[in-house]
Amino acid sequence: MLSQVERGETSPTLTVAARIAAGLDLRLSQLLRLDEGGSVTIVRKPQRQRGGNARRGHRFEVLTAGQPGQRAELSCHTLAPHSATGAADDPPMHEPGSRETAVVERGSIELVCDGQRYLLHDGDCVTFDADLPHHFENPTDDDAAFLAVVSAGLRRS
Repeated sequence: MLSQVERGETSPTLTVAARIAAGLDLRLSQLLRLDEGGSVTIVRKPQRQRGGNARRGHRFEVLTAGQPGQRAELSCHTLAPHSATGAADDPPMHEPGSRETAVVERGSIELVCDGQRYLLHDGDCVTFDADLPHHFENPTDDDAAFLAVVSAGLRRS
């Protein structure tokens, strides 16, 4: 099995991966992150990946490092009044099985997910299937801000 994994012919189940880790005297989390430099990663504010769409009134910063094996991404978003992160016809941006959790830090936003609308206010938190078509809108006359965590979906073999 190990030689098949090494050749990229198969992906181990969690049970098999745990046995491989034990055989190498590693924790499973260490085995899954062998390509990383250490157990602690810091992203300083000036190092954050920034983006968005000024025309739509959307800005964001990715707060986590973009490392191989990273299974979740934390980002901070701001929406100008009456703006959106995307459009209703935008395709899903996340891989199959991905989940997203967002918490409103300031203002009110509306999640549009798979054609349904969900109004969220300051402090509200939502979790949804991120592989569905979705975007956030700010329906108010004030700026809005939210944090989002996208957890990775199913790995492709």
